[in-house]
Parts: sequence; structure tokens; C-alpha cells
Amino acid sequence: MAINDEAEIRALLERPRRIAIVGASPNPARPSNGVLAFLAAQGHDVIAVNPGHAGKTIHGAPVVATLADVEPAAEIVDIFRNSADAGAAVDDAIVHGAKAVWMQLGVIDEAAARRAEKAGLAVVMDRCPKIEIPRLGLLR
Repeated sequence: MAINDEAEIRALLERPRRIAIVGASPNPARPSNGVLAFLAAQGHDVIAVNPGHAGKTIHGAPVVATLADVEPAAEIVDIFRNSADAGAAVDDAIVHGAKAVWMQLGVIDEAAARRAEKAGLAVVMDRCPKIEIPRLGLLR
């Protein structure tokens, strides 16, 4: 279902992208915070999506309330939500016009992945770009 081929994951990560991080947290103890900082440091144009912190910044990235507030559209939507809530974020990514959805470690929703693939989006599930980028030798 989801992309597991290294070449496809490499293609998503090998050049700077506009990435929306759904569930980004300003709390440095949260994994989403570290991933946001890492992706920004790698040259990606990162936008945080968290309604409780809209109008602020996290590691210099603007925070918006919803994915619909990300303009222009993000190419990749990185989802830091629990599996039960991931489907709604995937559906938002489809409407948003994203090219890919990336569900973080432990986030698995096969039905949402099928919807995204049917809509033409690449799907990565149960992986983390902060792990994949160094593993694939893509550090900038």
C-alpha cells in the first residue's frame, strides 16, 4: 500500500520541498518539534499546522490553524496525529492538493492510504523523514 521503495522515498526527500507538518508542537520534548527543526535545517520550506498556536512560529516556521491556510499548497503533508485521527488529515491533504502524505512512525491508516493513492498522492506510512534523510545519505 504505502511507499516502501527506497527510490520513491528518496525522490520525495532528495530536493527541498514545501512541507506542512500537521500536529506540529512548540514543545521541544515532542517529536514533531524536532522533525520540524530538522526539516527546516535541511532547506525545506516548513509550515506548522496547529490551531492552538496559529499566528506564532516554531523554529522560525509559521504556524497556521488548518491545512487550508497553507498557501501556496504544500507538496508533502507530514502527519503527527494518532492513527485514529490520521484519516481526516489525509482527506484534508487530498483536498489541499498535496502530492504526498507522510504518516509518522506508529501512524497507520490503511483506508486513508488507499484514499490518498486513489487521489494520486504518494503515501509513506509508519516512517520518519528525520530518520530516512540520513539513512539515504541525503543530509544537506
